[in-house]
Amino acid sequence: AFDVDMKYGTVGAVACDAAGHVAAATSTGGVTGKNWGRIGDSPLIGAGTYADDRAGAVSCTGAGEFFIRVNVAHEICARARLAGESLEVAAQAVLSEVAALGGTGGVIVTGPNGEALWHFTTPGMYRARLGSDGQRDVAIFGDD
Repeated sequence: AFDVDMKYGTVGAVACDAAGHVAAATSTGGVTGKNWGRIGDSPLIGAGTYADDRAGAVSCTGAGEFFIRVNVAHEICARARLAGESLEVAAQAVLSEVAALGGTGGVIVTGPNGEALWHFTTPGMYRARLGSDGQRDVAIFGDD
């Protein structure tokens, strides 16, 4: 069984330039107490990180085994591109699928129009945002 008390060590970033090109990067510190030889979602393009100029860029943190099963980062972009969902609706729906399987975690997302958002199913997720207008947001918990 997956230990929900494990702490995640992911560092992720998403960006959008003035031309609408998006990029995502995800580096993991792993989870505490991980099994020897465990491969999480971070190095798997589509599961833990994904970018597509047609839809957006996503970086994930959480219970990688579940993120792999759902292919979270790609699925968010696919729902936005192919189903016409907003990135926010897509992120919430895909993380609901992860939660239904028993996983927890979160995502940071940006679209080709520069919108930036995050969604998570844990009590908190370290996150920050810097806009081209200089606006800064830094938060940890859900109500920050």
